[in-house]
Amino acid sequence: MMLGVWSLLLLWGLVTPCQGLLETVGTLARIDKDELGKGEPKNVLGTVTSVNQGLLGSGGLLGGGGLLSYGGVFGVVEELSGLTFEEVTLPKVSLKLLPEFGVQVTLHTKVGLHGSGPLGGLLQLAAEVNVSSRVALGVSARGTPILILKRCSTLLGHISVLSGVLPAPLFGVVEQTLFKVLPGLLCPMVDSVLGVVNELLGTVLSLVPLGALGSVEFTLATLPLISNQYIELDINPIVKSIAGDIIDFPKPHHPIKVPPKEDHTSQVTVPLHLFNTVFELLQTNGALDLDITPELVSVPSNVPLTTTDLEALAPEWGCPHAPCSAPASLQGLRKLPPGQQLLLSLRVKEAPMVTLQNKKATVSIPADIHVLSYLPKGTPEALFELNGVMTLNAQLAPSATRLHLSLSLERLSVKLASPFSHAFDASRLEEWLSDVVRVAYVPKLNVNLDVGIPLPKVLNVNFANAALEIIE
Repeated sequence: MMLGVWSLLLLWGLVTPCQGLLETVGTLARIDKDELGKGEPKNVLGTVTSVNQGLLGSGGLLGGGGLLSYGGVFGVVEELSGLTFEEVTLPKVSLKLLPEFGVQVTLHTKVGLHGSGPLGGLLQLAAEVNVSSRVALGVSARGTPILILKRCSTLLGHISVLSGVLPAPLFGVVEQTLFKVLPGLLCPMVDSVLGVVNELLGTVLSLVPLGALGSVEFTLATLPLISNQYIELDINPIVKSIAGDIIDFPKPHHPIKVPPKEDHTSQVTVPLHLFNTVFELLQTNGALDLDITPELVSVPSNVPLTTTDLEALAPEWGCPHAPCSAPASLQGLRKLPPGQQLLLSLRVKEAPMVTLQNKKATVSIPADIHVLSYLPKGTPEALFELNGVMTLNAQLAPSATRLHLSLSLERLSVKLASPFSHAFDASRLEEWLSDVVRVAYVPKLNVNLDVGIPLPKVLNVNFANAALEIIE
């Protein structure tokens, strides 16, 4: 987990021209240089005084048979001087971005040696080492961003005696050995560190499941771009249905401009099409359809859902032009047994539309609402059909790897569907239907939305505390 500042930018349209350009509808990740210096690349270097953890631990470079273990450089030192390896201090890592090339990585570390002094007692030495390397940023055969070591040099600094006494002739042997052997064997350590970082960068190209809906695969669209302040990755999300079919996205009419990045902040953009695609998958899978009746869905007793309740609403139905009468199917309500259950069948035949605008996220879901009388062991009898549009507010909250949506009904508008020959003002039913939708439909919808909007894995960053911003 990185401790830096990340922001999620939700893109819904064009913004003012500035640095950064998306020619396609993709996801953009801008990794601030500070993140590279204090995040995962540093964590893989091990602990300050322990030799049994991390890349430099017993299972890594310092472990049995490792580069710096017995048989490695410190084996040579031991043979010449009787000294053995004690510890490697956690390196201080500094990075400098090299525009259009890569990264300059500098490690400053200290190695410790100990053994029995020629005059008796414990002998402890410490040697400071600087490792400087130039690393190019490219694309691997898998299409992932990759760091490639191009040049590495080392500089052995001051060697100090921490305890004990070391005669000058033996000190000279140790010093000459370290100057000769140690620098040449530290660059492979940098290469190994880059290998771990490349594994982390490789997770950008990952297949993220969307439950029963399908999956999203993030791929690198272009070569990474490097500025003085950040590395920019143009990531292409490929959404597939559960059957493996690729969901096509509409191309933008104009390139999408992304606002400039604030200092010390990394960014990930979330384009609008990812939201719309998740809802399109929900719609095509039938996950937005629902039959509402007390036997099938838990409906509170205070929400009217019987023929008696509907008949009580009948006097409130108005007509746009008098005289008029209720359609025959509604008149038939008075012939139905009182207290008979109603069945509301919601069918969504068109993909919902997500809107990110004015710092607000809304979802518009068109639905055909069939109202039927319902007998548990009989055949439902159709009463009338409505064309409705549900407008829902979306609360957005990031987790470690996803952007989650929670919906609440803002309003429901309905009109009588043809071919009823007798018109009536269906809007008088909107309040009643809104209550039913709030308690029966929206909770089920939120359960289906629990899959969230996947975010690309960038250095295994945790997005839980990321700041959200809708970019208009």
